[in-house]
Amino acid sequence: MAIRIVQVDAFTNRPFAGNPAAVCVLPEPAPEDWMRSVAREMNLSETAFLTPRDGGYDLRWFTPAVEVDLCGHATVASAHVLWEDGHLPAGRQARFHTRSGPLAADRRGDWIELDFPVKSAAPADAPPDLLPALGLSEARFVGLNAFDYLVETDSEETLRRLTPDHTALRRVSVRGVIVTARSQNPEFDFVSRFFAPGSGIDEDPVTGSAHCALGPYWAGRLGKSEFTAYQASARGGVVRVRLNGDRVILGGQAVTVMTGELVA
Repeated sequence: MAIRIVQVDAFTNRPFAGNPAAVCVLPEPAPEDWMRSVAREMNLSETAFLTPRDGGYDLRWFTPAVEVDLCGHATVASAHVLWEDGHLPAGRQARFHTRSGPLAADRRGDWIELDFPVKSAAPADAPPDLLPALGLSEARFVGLNAFDYLVETDSEETLRRLTPDHTALRRVSVRGVIVTARSQNPEFDFVSRFFAPGSGIDEDPVTGSAHCALGPYWAGRLGKSEFTAYQASARGGVVRVRLNGDRVILGGQAVTVMTGELVA
């Protein structure tokens, strides 16, 4: 039986920007080896697989190399597909069962809001390879949470100029490295980039889950709880961030760019 697959650009309101994800809504659970093979075939930063369960959907995320515990852009894409393809009526909340616990998504006009857990980064010593691999001689802050290192640079200009040594970064034993700075554009509060060569993605275009750390970090630096952020990859994308206790509300837009069928 052919299975519909949809490619969505998330955290953007225009095609060919933001972060692309493939989404498969399955009638029943699929073998893990098959999902891994599909993710490798799609060769996007994430492919999401959804299966109906208990009034919501089991949701799993795969890069071309590994399964991940939390992914923002593929969750935005998944919610978008559930509403756009008629799996859920437009006004109904999308609920997901994931390896990071229950997650939810709501539609707010043209925006999709995700309810994600806070993943604060505690101050940490940088491993010897980290800053040199990024091309930095120093950092204003280095922290670590359950997934990633968080590094603040001295400026947006420095952040945008980074050309990391991905081979060296692959030796840093975390999911990825978030690099951030204050935005020079008054439209945004902060900017970031995200590198995850060890997870099969040299640079992720827009990383929703990274903002689970960036939100609380910049709340401490800027004394506010709501932000508009820009991820300064080549594709670029906008993330709205709002702190709500031990949760982070992440806002993003999404655009369908391709539909097809899996026949293998």
